[in-house]
Parts: sequence; structure tokens; C-alpha cells
Amino acid sequence: MTRFGGWAERPAGRRTSGGLRPPGSRRRWMRWAALGVAALVLLAAGTGWALYTRLIGNIRSDSDTQNELERYEAERPDPGPPNVENILLIGSDTRGDGNGEYGADSGTQRSDTTILLHLAANRKSATAVSIPRDLMVQAPHCKRSDGKEIDTQTVQFNWAFQFAGAACTIRTVERMTGIRITHHMIIDFVGFKKMVDAVNGVEVCLPRAINDPAAHLVLPPGRQTLHGEAALGYVRARKSLGNGSDTQRMERQQEFLGALVKKVKSNGVLLNPTRMYPLLDAATSSLTTDEDLASLTGLYELVRSMRGIPTGRIQFLTVPRTEYRYDASRDELVQPAAERLFGQLRRDLPVKVGPAKDARDVTTPSSDGKAARSRPPSEGSDPTFPGTTAERGICE
Repeated sequence: MTRFGGWAERPAGRRTSGGLRPPGSRRRWMRWAALGVAALVLLAAGTGWALYTRLIGNIRSDSDTQNELERYEAERPDPGPPNVENILLIGSDTRGDGNGEYGADSGTQRSDTTILLHLAANRKSATAVSIPRDLMVQAPHCKRSDGKEIDTQTVQFNWAFQFAGAACTIRTVERMTGIRITHHMIIDFVGFKKMVDAVNGVEVCLPRAINDPAAHLVLPPGRQTLHGEAALGYVRARKSLGNGSDTQRMERQQEFLGALVKKVKSNGVLLNPTRMYPLLDAATSSLTTDEDLASLTGLYELVRSMRGIPTGRIQFLTVPRTEYRYDASRDELVQPAAERLFGQLRRDLPVKVGPAKDARDVTTPSSDGKAARSRPPSEGSDPTFPGTTAERGICE
């Protein structure tokens, strides 16, 4: 130790009561700090892995449907333009898996809501086309859930899912539209409620009070935010809202889904992992998909590809339909409007939607339910169909 002007210079790294720590003490502190940081990293990694494995475990893979579709590969439509996705969304009314409060579990399920979602190759638009459950269609030769084979026949559309499952439903849609289905998703009542709750509800406006025991729905009139149970009742209700037709119910479902999409995008959920996780957990907990989508990677890529689509280009419409000629309680396609719509989607060409009074270049049903032909489409024009977009709120 040396002295400078009466001050003693102590060796570096040591201190007394007010000086530096001894080297050994400092090294021990750094080791404990490193161990603490490592523990936090491992804890965060463990938590992340636990959340990841939970989401993975939520998703149910529908390998049976894929195997059944492979049996009929030769008769399925050719794939469309590269990067186009056509996803069949099937809302199942199964009474199993926590859905028993909506009726007895008969062991079967119906598809009261089925939507063909077309994602354009450039991901600048998404078109969701509702298919009425009562639409009369030509179902192909299918194998029923009990193993029996059924010949081609004219049936209600939701018959295909109830008696022969998702594979028959997909092939029925492909036969009707000529559009190759690339993926499918089946979601039940519980999953729908969870997704609405994950975004803190969706706002609706009611012109009058609703009391519908069949839909488990009791609501006051006016503007209000609906959460899980009430939201499900709102989209399921038929007799207490509108004129009681399934067509009006589909329009209400489209408006609600549009409002749900708008809220997800406007709240920044897709860009915020902490807000995205509850939505993913809700969506995957009651979701059955094809094997390619039955992973977080597959679902993430799907969501990521849709993230940049503006709400004004996320469109909802119903296939052009009118009363079935032999039974007014059923529907049939209106031609040539339906084929015009399917042709645009097959070729990944633009489809526009607007209020019914503004729709042009399509054939639409008249007020008496009979088909009424509009003027022939203009050469090179894009057809406009009655529908809505996610940009239009229910209360606007």
C-alpha cells in the first residue's frame, strides 16, 4: 500500500465499510445475479412452452375427412390459381362436448351455418359466402357415419353433414360450385362463445326487446354489447328476429361476424401476442380442422396472411337463392347469378357486395320469392351481389 498526501491507496476491488467489495464477494454476487437471470429465462421459456403445448393440444385433427376425400380425389375439382385458399367453415350444432344445454345429445350433428371463405391469391380481399342449410343440392355418392354407402341424390344441404360428415359436405360444395376446398374448420357452440368473450363482446343494436326461449335469448331494445351466451343466442335466433326466415338469420350472422372481425382488427389483437393468446385459446379449444391447419404454425400462417386485408374488402354474402319450386320451405340456387359468383371465385376474379338495392349484373329473387332477372352483365364489369363488409357496423 502506498501513500499520496497522507491518503492510503488500497488495492483495487476491496472496500471497507464505505469502499469497494472484496473481489470474492463481488464474484459471488455476479454468480447469483446470473443464476437469477437464467432462472427467469427458464421460467419464461417454460411458461411459453406450456402455453404453446396447451394451444397445440386444443386443436383436433380431422384425419378421417382427409382419408375419405382421398378416396374421391379423381372426381374433385382442379386446384385454383396458386396461393388461393378456399376454406369451408362449418358451424356444428353438436350437443356433446359441453353443448348439452342446447338440447339432447343424439350422437349426430348438423351444419346450420356453413360458409365458404375465399382468400384471394394476393391477400387483398376475402369473400365469405353463406350456404343455406335448406338449399336443395345434389349430394354425391357418400359413405355415412354408420358405414353405409349412399347414392347421389337431391337433399337439403345440411343433410350431408348430419348423416355423412365433413367429407360429404366438402364434396357437395365442390360439386355445386366447381371450387376446390383447400381446408376446412368445424367449430361448435362453445368455441363461438369463447371467441366473442375473448374480444370482450360485440356491439349490436336491437329495434325492440327480444325474448326467445329456444335461442336462450332475453335482451332489451337498443345499443348493447353482447358476450358469449347472448351472442350465440343472437346469431341462432330465427323466430324472434326478422321474418323468421333462415335467409335473414344468415344476414344477421354475416353482420355479426363482420363486426367481430372489425373489432379484432381495430383493437390490434393480431399484432399483440398478449391479446392474441386468449383469442387463439378460445378458437382452438373447440376447433376441428384438416391436418394441414391442425397446428399453430398452420393457423398462424393463415391469420398472418389475412392481417393486411382492409375491413372494407372482407365481404359477406349469401349464394343467390330463392324458394324451391317444389317446396316453399326450401331453397334453390338462382341462375345464372350463382354460376357467375362461383365462376368469379374459381378464377380468383373480383366480387363486389353492396346493399340489395344497389346490386347489379346478377339475378336476384323478387319480393314474391320468384326469380327476377336483372339486365345482362356488362362486358368486363365486376358483378355486385347483395351483401355487407366488415367495415359496416351493425349499428350503422
